[in-house]
Amino acid sequence: MLKQALRVRLGASSSSPASSTMLSSSSSILALRSNNPTSRLPSRFFSNGVLNNQLVFSPRFPRAISLRCFASSSGFDKVQVLNPIVEMDGDEMTRIIWSLIKDKLIFPYLNLDVKYFDLGILNRDATDDKVTVESAEAALKYNVAIKCATITPDETRVKEFGLKSMWRSPNGTIRNILNGTVFREPILCRNIPRIVPGWKKPICIGRHAFGDQYRATDTVITGPGKLKMVFVPEGGDKPVELDVYNFKGPGVALAMYNVDESIHAFAQSSMSLAFSKKWPLYLSTKNTILKKYDGRFKDIFQEVYEQNWKDKFEENSIWYEHRLIDDMVAYAVKSEGGYVWACKNYDGDVQSDLLAQGFGSLGLMTSVLLSSDGKTLEAEAAHGTVTRHFRLHQKGQETSTNSIASIFAWTRGLEHRAKLDKNEMLLDFVQKLEAACIETVEAGKMTKDLAILTHGPKVTREFYLNTEEFIDAVAVNLDLKLQEPALCK
Repeated sequence: MLKQALRVRLGASSSSPASSTMLSSSSSILALRSNNPTSRLPSRFFSNGVLNNQLVFSPRFPRAISLRCFASSSGFDKVQVLNPIVEMDGDEMTRIIWSLIKDKLIFPYLNLDVKYFDLGILNRDATDDKVTVESAEAALKYNVAIKCATITPDETRVKEFGLKSMWRSPNGTIRNILNGTVFREPILCRNIPRIVPGWKKPICIGRHAFGDQYRATDTVITGPGKLKMVFVPEGGDKPVELDVYNFKGPGVALAMYNVDESIHAFAQSSMSLAFSKKWPLYLSTKNTILKKYDGRFKDIFQEVYEQNWKDKFEENSIWYEHRLIDDMVAYAVKSEGGYVWACKNYDGDVQSDLLAQGFGSLGLMTSVLLSSDGKTLEAEAAHGTVTRHFRLHQKGQETSTNSIASIFAWTRGLEHRAKLDKNEMLLDFVQKLEAACIETVEAGKMTKDLAILTHGPKVTREFYLNTEEFIDAVAVNLDLKLQEPALCK
């Protein structure tokens, strides 16, 4: 057996008073790996951070810690990552998967400085959700964040965990601080059937996750009367009053808004991503009906394109185009893919799930939040915390949970780090990890959800792997691919 040492340094990384309780200690973990890449330690060696009942590494993190992971191996020199990444840990089954991914697919291969934030629901509650804000601020500082799926509590969750408050969505908090756009993109595997068979290439959908219906004010109208909309300018200028509708009886009403600053950021993020992928960009609105509201989106996008991006796009034979939402939906269904689709808030909410299902599964979708300047990126899985599987895990039962989207959260975050740092070795590692993941599935080694898509709802146990077996299978492929020449130029 080949001994491989993994040293972890823990130290405070925040100057806030509440962070003074953070761990400041040193721990060592000794992991054993075989010279044979097809051999992996069985799961019985690991239990709650225990290795052969000799070493425990399972601290509770009040806020954030900084980890730097080292290892040495005669078969592989670890990739040096000079600048830090921010890690945002999460909840339930995805937290279990997250730990497996780090231990088997990330830390053995990278010399990586990690700024760790525990966004698990209990730690968010213990810190009055300040940890979420601190993690987002760290993301802005270091430009790369990689996030595990988290719980957004409802009334039931508040009771389950005994929470002090019904804390808001961490994703919403992070999104507001980063002022970015959420982009989702499918992960294509040749043997996973697609409901829309004509989609040969990915479609990356960008959702402007600010304003509109999601920050609207709505009300129930109880009887006859006049509905008005009034804007009162600062500085004493005359108010602007608009007649909306004369109600003859009961009904409903809605007022919503957006702001130029956010639309500009949406346009910049969309064009930055399209340019990085060298794909065309489409914006969809209904400006024929909402001439001023949706027309503002259309005008700002065109302005940003003309001023900042037109020459760059044309030099790379890509383009930007505005389309009506109904026309764009029809085009999307009949196209083969290979473009970025920028959507308003509600449209993006709906169409992203449509695309996920059309391409095969929500478990095969990446999700990144990109800031308006294209410099800061937060990557995560597009799905939730997989509560049902976590309940089985708590009972000691076998699970077969799809970890692909969580693996790709790491790869997309590390890819951004590689591009910012011009780190070709890291970029090559990322490409090989993604290829190892896809090729594992295409070789017939997959979790139950994908096996159902491939073999039908009555699929039997021999056709799928459990949660840890799948990650081990990816690790085997990764070891083999790392012996090959570099993929990236």
